[in-house]
Amino acid sequence: MSLPLPGLIDVIPVPGKASGDVRLDILGLSREELKDALIDNGVPARQAAMRMRQIWHWVYHRGVTSFNGMANVAKEVQAALEKNFRISRPDVVETRYSKDGTRKYLLRFHDGSEAETVYIPDEDEDEHRGTLCISAQVGCTLNCRFCHTGTQRLVRNLEPGEIVAQMMIARDDLGEWPVSTEGRRITNIVMMGMGEPLYNFENVKKALHIIMDKEGIQLSRRRITLSTAGVVPMMERAGAEIGVNLAVSLHATNNEIRNEIVPLNKKYPLEDLLEACRKYPGAHNARRITFEYVMLKDINDSDQDAKELVRLIHRYELPAKVNLIPFNPWPGSPYECSDWDRIRAFSAIIFKSGISAPIRMPRGRDIMAACGQLKSESVKKRVSARP
Repeated sequence: MSLPLPGLIDVIPVPGKASGDVRLDILGLSREELKDALIDNGVPARQAAMRMRQIWHWVYHRGVTSFNGMANVAKEVQAALEKNFRISRPDVVETRYSKDGTRKYLLRFHDGSEAETVYIPDEDEDEHRGTLCISAQVGCTLNCRFCHTGTQRLVRNLEPGEIVAQMMIARDDLGEWPVSTEGRRITNIVMMGMGEPLYNFENVKKALHIIMDKEGIQLSRRRITLSTAGVVPMMERAGAEIGVNLAVSLHATNNEIRNEIVPLNKKYPLEDLLEACRKYPGAHNARRITFEYVMLKDINDSDQDAKELVRLIHRYELPAKVNLIPFNPWPGSPYECSDWDRIRAFSAIIFKSGISAPIRMPRGRDIMAACGQLKSESVKKRVSARP
């Protein structure tokens, strides 16, 4: 199912970057696609399943970028594979390191377009556990007014291999190859980077199934969260076909305010969104829906807003928790962050009702890597260069 994107989409023409490499890129292929590609390129059918499993293990468990590194594959087979296939990585244009341990990667893909990926170490685990924030699109079409990414026009959807590659690049940088599931630093993934994942549903679904594969990267679906601004028609499919945790960018408790700060609400209003949350497959008290709520001074942060949020969660009988996000400023942003006393009071009202409402402390603000601050560096530089 392909959904039309809301509003006028001004696609930025991106200069092509000819790599000169016509070999098939296997990163992002499903198991079956990889097997068929091997057969199409001369691997005997009776060997194709075995070769597919070998390659899958080396690429996704050991992180190799060349067939020559596959030790249990015969040299002549390595040479044939190297001739016909490649294992891509996007160019890492820049890696920025925050004083709090957050890392931000600016990645450039084959056509010259760029996206950002952020690794956030756990505050309480001495940087030995952490979350990777992955982008689904280059730019964004939703134009949420508090979000820096929303000021960058949509360029295109990311392909499955480009989504998986963000995980590979971060593991490269963190020295995680090969590491068992017990010793990893990337222990969680959130689809909360640039773009709206549910407007790139098929590619996101395919990429996450590769990341969850038990013979590859092996990240449990319980460790993956997909965040949506409220693409209501795709939410049930996401639960049924991907089955990861759901986070919803709520940010307001009535349609008037949400229409202003999350324009998608005009298409899928609050009542429809909360009903879709109620029907989300797999949601229960042990696997709650997360409502993300950015704290905007004098916009959505009153005691009445907190009480209305509680009322809505109870009315729709939602197994939910609320992440309160202090607004992260960016150049030209029209909002201010709520005062800390106001945020704490807001949190206390929700906690008192029996609903968890932690305050998510900003991470990576000093490198513009915090929630709502992502925007391709080349776009920022082009804007700053204008007279």
